[in-house]
Amino acid sequence: MDNVESAPDSPVQAPPSSASSLPKEQSQVELELRLLQALEFYPPSKLKGVHRHFVLYGLMEYLRKSLDRQFSADEVLQLLDRFFNLEMLKPEEDEKDNFSQGEEFSLPESFLNKEE
Repeated sequence: MDNVESAPDSPVQAPPSSASSLPKEQSQVELELRLLQALEFYPPSKLKGVHRHFVLYGLMEYLRKSLDRQFSADEVLQLLDRFFNLEMLKPEEDEKDNFSQGEEFSLPESFLNKEE
């Protein structure tokens, strides 16, 4: 027992590198929690359909209001990629083709003649 070294009088401090990363880790956890809360209103399953841009915008706005900073669409997608396989949510080729085909729209003549 004589070989046991005594502890120094000064308190033990964590290395500066781990101490400085603590706020970053806490903010990352806060960010992920806010994202998961936002998914209650904006489910990731809707990122596949025609409303995907609105859902992504809603997620961006929710995070902006919750954390008081701006988020880009790419940042939100990177966050979502931690929890979900976003490759499964990408639009399929036939879905892309449906929106690229434009049709001329006009009201029926019977509707136009009712202007009496």
